[in-house]
Amino acid sequence: MDMATITTARPGLDALVSGISEIVGLRRTPRETAYAVADLLRDRLPGLGLLTPQEREGSPDTYVSHLLHARDDFSIVAVVWRPGQYTVIHDHVSWCTFGILSGIEHETLYRDMGDHLVEIGRADNRPGEVSGFAPPGDIHMVRNISAEVGVSLHVYGADVSRLGSSVRRVYDLPVR
Repeated sequence: MDMATITTARPGLDALVSGISEIVGLRRTPRETAYAVADLLRDRLPGLGLLTPQEREGSPDTYVSHLLHARDDFSIVAVVWRPGQYTVIHDHVSWCTFGILSGIEHETLYRDMGDHLVEIGRADNRPGEVSGFAPPGDIHMVRNISAEVGVSLHVYGADVSRLGSSVRRVYDLPVR
């Protein structure tokens, strides 16, 4: 396995990378890995100082992803969301763990029924909150519903620098 690593130096990132590396090295199931990384992130969730002031501004056009670390078996990405910005309905190529640094990320979960989607849950994720999941069952849309710029830290069980994104599939089905 090619263990080429891309890392951007950030306060607290080295300790996070080290802890995630240990967990990923245990080769647990994707769900177990996501939950273990979520536990680690709860203890080591960095602050907004992880990003520069310019990075924390985001973009008026769409949410912005900042790749902070990538290697074959996991990546760390900071996502910046201005108020009202959102993703399309999508799922992921791998397990994912995320922690909220600022803002409120409203997540809507869906189930694919073949010719339509059904909403199966909602959650408002607030600063300091951490969660993790693994496919299947990870179809969702995320929106910053707060009046402030939101920042979240995402850990994916894949090299998003190579893949270009953590998104496996975008859903354009009606929601019933």
